[in-house]
Amino acid sequence: MTKKLSSKEIAAFEAKRDLGAEILQSIKDMKVGKGKVVVSSATEARAATGLSQSQFASLLGVSVRTLQGWEQGRKQPSGAARTLLAIARTNPKAVAEVASRRARAASINPITLPITQQLHRTPHTELAAHH
Repeated sequence: MTKKLSSKEIAAFEAKRDLGAEILQSIKDMKVGKGKVVVSSATEARAATGLSQSQFASLLGVSVRTLQGWEQGRKQPSGAARTLLAIARTNPKAVAEVASRRARAASINPITLPITQQLHRTPHTELAAHH
C-alpha cells in the first residue's frame, strides 16, 4: 500500500526535481516511440462507428461539448452513457445502423435531429395544437 506524502515531503520532492530535464527526456522518449497516446473509451467508441462528433453526440442524446469532455478525459460518462459507449465499442455496426435508421426515418441529417425534436415539443406548438 502506498503511503500518502505529507506537505513537507511533497515540497522536498519538488525541490529536488529538474522539470526542464524531465520535459526534455519526455520529448526524447516520444521521438523514439517510447511515449504512449492514451485514447478514451468515448473516442474509441465513436471512431469504431465512423460517426462524427456531432452525429455520435446526437445519437447518445448528449451535447457535442459533453462528448468532447469525455473524449479529452475532462469528464467521465456515467450510467446509461457508459453502457451505450460499451455497446458502441463492442458492436459499432449496430450503433451505426441505429444512426442510419434514425436519419432515414426522420428524412433529415442526424446532426439536426435533436433540434427538430425540440422544435416539435415547444410549448407554443403544443398550445397551438390544443386550440
